[in-house]
Amino acid sequence: MLFLLFALFDRWFAPSPPAGRCDWLTGSAYAHRGRHDRDGGAVENSTSAFAAAIAAGLGIECDVQLSRDGQAMVYHDEDLARLTGREGLLADETAATLSLLPLTGSGDAIPTLASLLSQVAGQVPLLIEIKIARGGRVAPLCLAVRRALEGYSGPVAVMSFDPRVSAWFRRFAPHRVRGLVMTEASWRTLGAKARRHVALWRARPDFLAYDIDDIGGSFAQGQRRRGIPLLTWTVDNPSRAARAMTRADAPIAEGQGLVTVLAERARA
Repeated sequence: MLFLLFALFDRWFAPSPPAGRCDWLTGSAYAHRGRHDRDGGAVENSTSAFAAAIAAGLGIECDVQLSRDGQAMVYHDEDLARLTGREGLLADETAATLSLLPLTGSGDAIPTLASLLSQVAGQVPLLIEIKIARGGRVAPLCLAVRRALEGYSGPVAVMSFDPRVSAWFRRFAPHRVRGLVMTEASWRTLGAKARRHVALWRARPDFLAYDIDDIGGSFAQGQRRRGIPLLTWTVDNPSRAARAMTRADAPIAEGQGLVTVLAERARA
């Protein structure tokens, strides 16, 4: 009975997107943080990684954080240390400073979202994951992303773990395709299941980007069956690539998972 109620409320509070809205979304495989290589190749979320993805005809998934002066910067972590060797938080630095900060082992610096959009220029689809700290405000970064996207006509979608992001774009930029990133993280309790549905209703997304380890579960597959496109992350080995090909509509991949995806695309 409870399952039927959840299914009814899903259709009511989070309907599937209108026909045609997301058609471009599922036609590509996406390079996770660009086509990067942890063993000496391009650094994640770098200009070189994005150039490699474009050259391979891959869609691009990237992350954005907010600089001190309100600019959307393409970078995954809140802290700068892992990828730059510099101590401190990205949010404490200006965009001008960050744009000159070298990524370790690379000739690239941290890109702005505006510079990434200029680089991609509609050549491949783009997924922008908006990173919001737990309990943080969503409006400043969402507004920075919206401003960067003004006038951009290529295929692009925004997404986030935080359902407030999708809700913000639904209200203030409804023409932008928006997604909810989700993981079950081994939470199988009734309360956890209820929270997933509540997040879905709050976000009202056009698509889901779901943890590959949870992609076969009833929640993810139930949303897919009723017409919500299902992307999956992080597809980083051949077995996960095989699972993504049968259980999802598009993979977000890296490493050997991306190699497998490209090989399958070449055979198709």
